[in-house]
Amino acid sequence: MTVRIGVTGATGRMGREVIAAVADREDCEVVFAVNRDPDDETIAGNEIESAEEFDSLVVDREPTVVVDFTGPESAVDYADACADSNVAFVTGTTGFDDDQLEALEAAGDDVAVLHAPNFARGVQALLNVVGEAVQNLPGYDVELVETHHNGKRDAPSGTANRLLEEIEANGEFSERTHGREGEAPREEAEIGVHALRAGNITGEHEIVLADNHEEVRLTHRAEDRGVFAAGAVDAAVWIAGQKAGRYDFADVISE
Repeated sequence: MTVRIGVTGATGRMGREVIAAVADREDCEVVFAVNRDPDDETIAGNEIESAEEFDSLVVDREPTVVVDFTGPESAVDYADACADSNVAFVTGTTGFDDDQLEALEAAGDDVAVLHAPNFARGVQALLNVVGEAVQNLPGYDVELVETHHNGKRDAPSGTANRLLEEIEANGEFSERTHGREGEAPREEAEIGVHALRAGNITGEHEIVLADNHEEVRLTHRAEDRGVFAAGAVDAAVWIAGQKAGRYDFADVISE
């Protein structure tokens, strides 16, 4: 079965990559691609249509799944529309507040919803090992540094927050300290968090664990956005066969 994919945020950095990734595969196809300002553009042979037409396109084009990289408010609206039309929803959008996350999860009561801050398989491997590293090095200072392009809006990144959750679940930490300024000695059991924004950097996450005259660094560096798009399309093809519920990218690569 060919998986029919709708793409939101089509002219954005990730939307373009998703459309290109689908074009390179034989098991799926783009049935529509929307953006808030379509501007009569065509990407990989797909005419970009207005996001205002999304609700009708979901009905008329009969996508199997929608892949979304937009903003939190838009993503929630798209998820609601997909839930109403029995269309699975995959999103890599980050920066949700608690209410928006709750709304996104509610859509999972009706359709399959997969939300992941990062679709790189290497990041999933990093998530799998960082907790073990923290457990094996109790009491070590932990710092996290994430670096992205100068257009990224949310900080820390969704991936950084997911890594922080894994770190905190596997050690005893008191608080997160976001950057330092002036007289700011390191507090015991804090996690230092630092967000860098510069140039066209695709994405880098590094966790530093240090004490006992030694340091361990765990790093993931994405060299091309195509790695995220490929993972998102893998997720779209996978979720097409899943029942209603909430899923993570770990579910995709564990099979």
